[in-house]
Amino acid sequence: QVQLVESGGGLVQAGGSLKLSCVASGRNFVSFPMGWFRQAPGKEREFVAAISWSGGSTYYADSVKGRFTVSRDNAKNTIWLTMNSLKPEDTAIYYCIADPVDFHTPYYWGQGTQVTVSS
Repeated sequence: QVQLVESGGGLVQAGGSLKLSCVASGRNFVSFPMGWFRQAPGKEREFVAAISWSGGSTYYADSVKGRFTVSRDNAKNTIWLTMNSLKPEDTAIYYCIADPVDFHTPYYWGQGTQVTVSS
């Protein structure tokens, strides 16, 4: 059974930080690009960040560039999203994703973790 399990969400004040984790199991995700999407209330899901299988390349949405960092440890089948300088508009459910070909249209999704940023 393929699973992506997120953790680390919560409530934080604007300007604060959070670190999300995603543990993958059930397939050889070591060879997959992985990343994060988010969905705010009343909005469509949007791409946040992604990382290549080797960790050598990272990709970010313009809205989070310079504030968020995506990283991974293939030995632990884990990726992280370190979020700094959080803003109220970062409030959303954050989903871990994985896809063997194109992380823009991911096949595998986690169940999501809520991040709420208060002003």
